[in-house]
Amino acid sequence: MSQPSASSPNRDNNFNLLRLFFASLVIVSHSPELVDGTRSRAIFTAMFGTLTGGDVAVDGFFLISGYLITQSFLRTSSVLEYLKKRIARIFPGYAVAFLLCALIVAPFVGGAGVWSVAGIGKLLSQMATLLPPKVIGVFPGLPQPSLNASLWTIRFEFECYLAVAAFGLLGFLQPRFRPVIAIAAAVLLCIGIAGAVTGGHQVHEPALPTLAKDTRFFMIFAVGAVYFLFRERIKLHGLGAAIAIAALIPAMAFWHLAEPAFAVCGGYLIFWFAFQAPIIHLGPLTRSDDISYGIYLYGWPVQTLIIWHDRTIDPWLLSALALAIAAALGYASWRLVEKPCLRLAHSRV
Repeated sequence: MSQPSASSPNRDNNFNLLRLFFASLVIVSHSPELVDGTRSRAIFTAMFGTLTGGDVAVDGFFLISGYLITQSFLRTSSVLEYLKKRIARIFPGYAVAFLLCALIVAPFVGGAGVWSVAGIGKLLSQMATLLPPKVIGVFPGLPQPSLNASLWTIRFEFECYLAVAAFGLLGFLQPRFRPVIAIAAAVLLCIGIAGAVTGGHQVHEPALPTLAKDTRFFMIFAVGAVYFLFRERIKLHGLGAAIAIAALIPAMAFWHLAEPAFAVCGGYLIFWFAFQAPIIHLGPLTRSDDISYGIYLYGWPVQTLIIWHDRTIDPWLLSALALAIAAALGYASWRLVEKPCLRLAHSRV
């Protein structure tokens, strides 16, 4: 998932490292599910029986996004400038990945009618609304016959961007109105507890199924925004991190508590690690280059193509191969697509 860069020289933190970790966790979590068609061999599922590693990773992305996007809005000169930057950050990389999957990969894996007028029109409609590419007949026989199911979260990410702009225009991001944001986040957390929704689908019969499903990512994003808006009052320290871990681990075993607990306690751990833990540098990968979005965009199709050629591959080997290839594609996406578009969006005409 994409956020503004937080790795400038005067803002040293571990955000890029965290994003790399979460992008990698998505691939590792998806591997057994893509091979088996079930989550039985997924590590987090085996440990807690609730959230998968992919759920945790995406929630981590949205927590970081809530923090950094709120910061970005308040430090941008106008709403139009903010929207221009947000579109440049999320859409070009997504669009290239979408088109590569739909127009290049799909015809070679059973996709039908991709290059017809109707097929292209349908794909353009999907792309315009930030949906995953859907082509009939792809990957026949695989447990998860989808070109790039990971892209389903992108639309929610952009809707959160729009929500920040709306709250900003209404003045709720100003200091005297910030408690409104905190109250909204608390309400969303209560809805999450009542709904017990994870992974974008209902696990049990939730009390508020549709509302809870639609508010999952807004809940996570809002908590990240609260961590930014109240950053001077929320003290990040080692004792707090230890308490957060102690509270989070048992909560992860309960459907109704897992995701809200990760939003609050996991959020504390993420921001403590970002700002208070020793800075870990991996050269350009944690300073100037941000390949995590590209890894997220290309992880699923790379994994599925590998399984298409070897349907009995070990999930750990699949993870290693997919991580290496997705990282290379993510680097290409950053250098050739994302970074040039961001430079253009930040330029003054």
